[in-house]
Amino acid sequence: MAVEQMCGKISNIPMRILLLSCVALLGALVTAANAEEKALMNNEAAVIKTSEGDMVIEFWPDVAPNTVENFKKLAKQGFYNGTAFHRIIKGFMIQGGDPLTKDPAQEARWGTGDPGYKIKAEFNSRPHQRGVISMARSNDPDSAGSQFFICLGNATFLDGKYTAFGKLIKGDDVLGRIGDTPVKSGGGEASKPVKRIEVKSVEIVPLDSVKG
Repeated sequence: MAVEQMCGKISNIPMRILLLSCVALLGALVTAANAEEKALMNNEAAVIKTSEGDMVIEFWPDVAPNTVENFKKLAKQGFYNGTAFHRIIKGFMIQGGDPLTKDPAQEARWGTGDPGYKIKAEFNSRPHQRGVISMARSNDPDSAGSQFFICLGNATFLDGKYTAFGKLIKGDDVLGRIGDTPVKSGGGEASKPVKRIEVKSVEIVPLDSVKG
């Protein structure tokens, strides 16, 4: 068909229909791009390598997308490598992710470190059950940064008040060993491990490579 004929046919289409068609096409492209991005986010997991063994976390980007991305970003930067689980409460949770735990000389300040910024809370309806990973914070709901905790049991009183963003899919025995580590008093509670539980690394890997 000649260009002149094509232009003639297009010119016969009402402008309103052309605009609606363009809007619909743009919407379809945006939807497809979002679906592709969501699929990519859902296709990654975290392997937390500790001195007690490895744990594998599957993310929940559908309920906490920004929290998941922040954790993955820090992991890929090596931020968590060499940190430690500095707080353990038997039957409740293990807490880590504080960069200050890399330095034994900073032990008095362990539990106060962050990446130099805070992230906004993404409270959701996912229950805090054994194996669920969630962001630690202070009284300010938007005060989380890098510290996280993994539940050792059901902690429903945290639901909707802390940002749960994933769940353990491998390494429950490791979680149990860490949770059974003897502790001593420190900071007003008996939660300081008597031995160092080190996070050797946190690696972000394809989910398919660690499932099954």
